[in-house]
Amino acid sequence: MTALWYYKQIDQEVGPLSPNDLVQAVAQGLIAPETEVRQELGEWMPASKVSGLFERATRTNQSVAIANGAAGLKPSLASQNSGDVIEVLDSAVHGGFKVEVLGYRSLSGSHDPSTAQTVFFANQAGLKLKQVKVTLQNHEVQIEAGALHYMHGRLEMDNKAGGVAGLGKAMLNKMLTNEAAFKPRYRGTGELYLEPSFGHFLIYQLRNEELIADKGLFFCAEGSLEVGVAMQKNLSSAFLGGEGLFQTRVKGNGICVFELPVPANEVRCVQLNNETLKVDGNFALMRTGNIEFTVEKSTKSLFGTFTSGEGLLQTFRGTGKVWLAPTQGIYQRIQLGGMSSLSVTQKSSNTTT
Repeated sequence: MTALWYYKQIDQEVGPLSPNDLVQAVAQGLIAPETEVRQELGEWMPASKVSGLFERATRTNQSVAIANGAAGLKPSLASQNSGDVIEVLDSAVHGGFKVEVLGYRSLSGSHDPSTAQTVFFANQAGLKLKQVKVTLQNHEVQIEAGALHYMHGRLEMDNKAGGVAGLGKAMLNKMLTNEAAFKPRYRGTGELYLEPSFGHFLIYQLRNEELIADKGLFFCAEGSLEVGVAMQKNLSSAFLGGEGLFQTRVKGNGICVFELPVPANEVRCVQLNNETLKVDGNFALMRTGNIEFTVEKSTKSLFGTFTSGEGLLQTFRGTGKVWLAPTQGIYQRIQLGGMSSLSVTQKSSNTTT
């Protein structure tokens, strides 16, 4: 009996995969040498430890390239004439929908000295220009309005408002979530490249579940997902939580991309199993919909709360996931006052919006 394999993608376990499927995942860039993999009852280990895996993937890519050449097919625009300039930082596949976060290894095309200086320091700091690429195979994607950079293939755009009621709902969503009123949908077969930026992206595959995310984090998603508004369920979270009365809700089965305030590898996903998580500050990015969110005193007594120095705490209860950005406050303080304003004892304060 053939052994089945699994691999970790962000905070999820993907599988089971046959050995050939595992090779294909490597060939498609879904599995890197450092990606953790395991057999059904085995221990997790880096993919680089699997004997012959990357050699087989290389041969697979070479065979595909030869076959494409014989069939007169051209490589995708991302790989055409790109050399070693572009790399795939993250990716995910679900049916006929594939999303990749592309990174430009370095920038060197400026003809203006001032811009060249800025680009030089960005390169030295490892700050990469990124671009989200979506590949559709008879599938559909919805994106933030204005996010499209270019596309090619047999694709059609659908941006129907749904009459007066649909227009009203879209404008209300815009007001409540800080996101575009309309999310254009593209369907068909082809490739879409979204606007490049120095921002950070997180790819997450929903499995018949619901996510509640901070306003403005949504970037793009499969057309099968429902993107709307979630209202806070209690007054404490609405007026004291720092997140406002409304957040973005993503629901269903499919892949979604979020734009983050910090690098994805600095985001921590906390798994709760009928447990409580308390956060001192406003750096919780999103949570699964079955997690209860409130704002509570740090101690049982009001006097103890104000004398402890902790004040009010964002509190998450239940079974599910909460995504945190612990380093977010550091970047904010650097932007506001420079490195001299940092203190190891300084804490994020609870603010209201």
